[in-house]
Amino acid sequence: MYAVIRTGGKQYRVAEGDVLRIEKVAGDVGTEVTFNDILLLGGTDSPKVGRPTVEGAKVVGKILAQDKHRRVLHFRKEKEGWTRRRGHRQPYTEVKVTSIAG
Repeated sequence: MYAVIRTGGKQYRVAEGDVLRIEKVAGDVGTEVTFNDILLLGGTDSPKVGRPTVEGAKVVGKILAQDKHRRVLHFRKEKEGWTRRRGHRQPYTEVKVTSIAG
């Protein structure tokens, strides 16, 4: 069974046992997080498509890590001879999907 969930402004196709990195979600390492925005449930005889979400469906996951991605550099150069270099590290949450209920 698989599901399409929406979190952090993005959509992810997940199945039980998948490990994914999503936008930061509040919670400590080891706690469970529940996703209620389920857009599609599949893997059975016919998929359930939500309008906009599937009623009563949820995906439960366990938080494995709270970390930051590698640094992304932004470099800017102007004609006058000056340059500017700035960086950014986006925080993420690593989640392992434990169950899908529909």
